[in-house]
Order: sequence, then C-alpha cells, then structure tokens
Amino acid sequence: MSTKIYLDKERFTEQHKVLLENDNFTVTLFKYPSDVAAVKLQNSHGYLIVLPFEGLMIWDAVFDGTNLKMKTPFTQPKKGVQISDSYGAFQFHSGLLANGNPGPEDSHYPHGEFPVCDMDASQLVISDEMITIKSQKEYIKGFGDHYFAEPTVTMFKNQTWFDINMTVTNLSEVDDMPLQYLVHLNYKFCQDAILKQNIPDGFFSLRLSVPDHIKPTKDWFEFTNHLVTNKKLVNDLSNPKHFNPEIVYFGDKLNKAVENAEFSMKMDAGHQVKVLFNTKEFPNVTRWILNNPDNQVAAFALPATCRTEGRLAAQKAGTLIWLKPQETRKFHVRTGLMS
Repeated sequence: MSTKIYLDKERFTEQHKVLLENDNFTVTLFKYPSDVAAVKLQNSHGYLIVLPFEGLMIWDAVFDGTNLKMKTPFTQPKKGVQISDSYGAFQFHSGLLANGNPGPEDSHYPHGEFPVCDMDASQLVISDEMITIKSQKEYIKGFGDHYFAEPTVTMFKNQTWFDINMTVTNLSEVDDMPLQYLVHLNYKFCQDAILKQNIPDGFFSLRLSVPDHIKPTKDWFEFTNHLVTNKKLVNDLSNPKHFNPEIVYFGDKLNKAVENAEFSMKMDAGHQVKVLFNTKEFPNVTRWILNNPDNQVAAFALPATCRTEGRLAAQKAGTLIWLKPQETRKFHVRTGLMS
C-alpha cells in the first residue's frame, strides 16, 4: 500500500518543517531565501534536496557523508527563465523541445525551456520500500507545441542510489512535436578520479566546435590536439589543469554497442558513483568535465537522445525525435553511490 501527499506552495516557509517521519524516511519542507520551495528526502544513508516547482531539479545529493554535486558559485537555487539563472543543481532535465547549446541559427535557451520551468503540481508517494516525488507540467503555446511532462525522483530504503524518470506526451491532436532530452547529472570533480564504461572508446568523439561561452587557451588547444591526434578518451582526472576550459565528448549510437549502458567514476574516500540507462531510450551520452576556481564538475555521463549542439544540429543529424500526436515517451536513469 502507498500513501500520496499533495504538495502546495503554501506549505513551504523558510522554517524547516518535518512533513513525514517513519523508520525508513524523513521528509522535510522548507523554502530558500530566494523563495524557491524545496523538499528534503532522507533515508538512513543520506538525503536529496528536490525542487518540486522548479523543473523538479535535484539541488543537492549527499550520501554516506559525501556531497556528490559540482562546485558552483550558486549557494541556493534562484528563480529564472533559463538554466543559467540557477546553475547550481546536482541534476536537471534538459529539453524538452530543444536541448544543449544553441547553434548560430537556433532560437532556444541553452538546454531548452524545461530546466527551471514553473511546475503545475507536485506530490509525494510513500511506501515501505521507497518514496517518490513527482511533478507535472502542461506546456502549451497558441498555435504551437503542447505537451504534458511528468518527471519523478525515487529514493529507496537503506540505499545510496536513486532513480530519475521522465514521461513526455505530445498533447496535440494534429501536429508532431520535436523532442530532445538529456538528464544533466553534475557530479563533483575529484582529482585522480578514474572513469569506466562498458562502451568501446571508438563510440566517443571529442567536441571540436567552440561554443561562445568557452575562452580557449594555448594549453587547452595543445591538450585537445593531443586527444584528437591520439584518438584518446579521457578516463582519468589526474591533471585538473587540462579541464580549464571544459572538455566535452559525445558518445553516439550506444545502442549498437550494448543494450544497457553502465558508466562509473571512482571518487575520493573510496566512493564510486554510477550512471545506468537503457540505450534504446538514450542512444547518446555526453561527457562534460570542467575545473576552474568557480566551477568544478565531472559530468562523466549525461544520458541523452542526441548530441548537445542544439535543435537544428540534431535535425540535420537525424537524431531529433518527432512525437506523433498523443504519443508518449518514457525515460529512466539510475544513479548514485554504488559499490
């Protein structure tokens, strides 16, 4: 048997309030000084802080005393219209009509319209073994796209890993709808971390384009030229200077290599984190590594439906999904600390 609790914005104040507590879970509601509502889901190993009305982002993820998320100048989430207004989350949903860095002819926000969108509703679903928070969004534009999205986050009893899900339905009765989706998991950068995956290196290619926000240095060009010449995939973080500015790899057509992808990163204190997903749902993956005084991130596996180069690039590459009227797509990722 499960219990459902409906959340409304009036429940949230800057004073932390325990909503539910049992032998397995504690749920606490609060509001940041920025007026962003937050839900803290806690089990015996740690906690997630989830933003129910801001794109159902996971703002923090802490397990076994280790904070898993990137270093960022943002000390709290902020209200905004695009992800750059609140770029400090452990995880956000990139998409859904467009995704990634827009190309010169694209008109969408970086990473699309969804990451910080104002959700319509949110609920908790509690059982003995798990607790799920889910939120809903109906997106509609006059004579434009119309969809329903329901992201969820599920924490399990006595576990250090958790599930992230997304369901998207094209609500139009007439028109197909473009769909690009990426699960943006911003794990922290740990020097000497070792990366592994069950995908052959040949499926990966280094991003050669230089987005507007990148300011390349002479050392960066030398390092990236070395990677290209030697066809090398970065699988260790032994030299932090190599990742300022960022290094990005694209993994394409993973479904031709394996059915279920498994990426891992050995971090400090002997911890290991993993990202697991089905390559039919996510045939692509992006690896984004950045280390500078302000931002330090090892996003070693970002499951995606296409590359993160904008909608028009995906359309030209044939990787843009078109949802038929009333069609639904579902996506699932498991991640967190795993031995």
